[in-house]
Amino acid sequence: MTRAIVVWLPDWPVTAHLRTVSRDAARRAARNPASRAPSELGPLTADAAPPIAILHANRVVACSAAARAEGVRRGQRRRDAQSACPALRIAPADPGRDERAFLPVLTRLDELTPGVQPLRPGLAAVRARGPARFYGSEESAAEALLAALAEMGLPGGRAGIADGIFTAERAARLTRADAAVRSVPPGASADFLAPLSIATIEDDALVGLLVKLGVQTLGDFAALDGEQVRSRLGEHGVRLHDLARGADSRPVEPRVPPPELARDLSLEPPLELADQIAFAVRQTCDDVCTALGEAGLVCTEARIILTDDRGSRSERVWLHPTRFDPASLVDRVRWQLQSAAEEDGALIGGITHVRIEPEAVDDSVHHQPTLIGQGPDERLHHAMSRVQALLGHRGVVTLAIGGGRWLEEREVRVPWGDGERPAQRRDAPWPGALPQPLPTEVFRSPRRTRVAGAGGAEVVVDDRGLLTVAPAAMDGRPLAAWAGPWPVIERGWDGERMRRAHRFQVVDADQTAWLLVLEDGSWWIEGRYA
Repeated sequence: MTRAIVVWLPDWPVTAHLRTVSRDAARRAARNPASRAPSELGPLTADAAPPIAILHANRVVACSAAARAEGVRRGQRRRDAQSACPALRIAPADPGRDERAFLPVLTRLDELTPGVQPLRPGLAAVRARGPARFYGSEESAAEALLAALAEMGLPGGRAGIADGIFTAERAARLTRADAAVRSVPPGASADFLAPLSIATIEDDALVGLLVKLGVQTLGDFAALDGEQVRSRLGEHGVRLHDLARGADSRPVEPRVPPPELARDLSLEPPLELADQIAFAVRQTCDDVCTALGEAGLVCTEARIILTDDRGSRSERVWLHPTRFDPASLVDRVRWQLQSAAEEDGALIGGITHVRIEPEAVDDSVHHQPTLIGQGPDERLHHAMSRVQALLGHRGVVTLAIGGGRWLEEREVRVPWGDGERPAQRRDAPWPGALPQPLPTEVFRSPRRTRVAGAGGAEVVVDDRGLLTVAPAAMDGRPLAAWAGPWPVIERGWDGERMRRAHRFQVVDADQTAWLLVLEDGSWWIEGRYA
């Protein structure tokens, strides 16, 4: 068995949530100085955080120290947790978020000692032999690793040292705040594990069976005959039996660090013209695509960060329908410079630093041309991209459907090849929105019309939502049928932006169906049905 050091950061999902919130706040503060700064959001570790619980399937999977002090426990239902701590803050579980937040920790541990194996977010193992030789002892090596994490803003880490990963993890979880490192002497794993509960093996089905048989501790399980365990519990049971005996044969399998794909460009002296910056960044874009090609990857989503000589920055994530090449990356840098100068004014000085990060990558095999090429789609995309490079980012647009109650606001124009999502989600609930079927023709600017009742009487809707007279004609043409009104009320709490209208569907004498809107005493045609 190989001696292993296991580093454990307690309540990592809570810490990952706090650090993600802080990062997002920093980005908002960079774009809008009036927004809350990260320092106003409180501590970034679970030990010092307010009562927070991470929930999955309506049960607590992790909580902060303050929440545990109020009686919140893992496995509790949401209702019970909030009953124990009314001030409890709830956040959803997100394994992807936990892994992304843990990546800098693995990178830092790799810098101190090669051969780090991530076990799960918040838990990592390293071989003890090399670090022990470098730092003088296994305990000194573990303390050095925890000290490095504390410098990253992650105090409260724990470390366990033992023969095998399983025993080392148990040792790390049994440490105290005043003694963050616990070492199990060589050959003493079985004695260390013997008094621990059988639930330590974290296999609910097997634990339930063993408890019914009277096996309460790992020592009781280890005392069972190995052949009988094999015959009754199979190879999985034998594996857990070996762990209970302290015979963990798993070696530490170091991860292969991902290649560094991001590239930086420092400009000295600072450049102000977009064409100059685009020319200077060409080699950097080539380097990014070359690094991706060597790794067998292509970039489908790129983050570009521009910093000027006054400390202001512009950061944006660009998407591509197929994959980025050096020319398309250069175009995105130019467009971002133009957007920052014309729209938000985030950059007011000369550009001193450009950073290009592949935000999302894909296997290059999925983007190889077929035997006879990609056909018209590839030629179309190439032509549109060239026109876009000449006219600018928003020079070529496509239409997308967003959310909203009014038909004209659901039409969103998206730049060609961009993955920009509509600001209003299409799948969100929109009370008052028009149900299916939608009109086949929607007028971008509603057309004015006049609807009258019998004898030319004015048709209006009273305060109770009832018609004063039935519609009989539209612009002098008789109506064959009508339906409505359906109220649409928006922002009733805002006196300036409040909007109140009523929709109608009518059919004229030519059997053409229309969608009408009555607002502020005026009639408008919103759309027409085929």
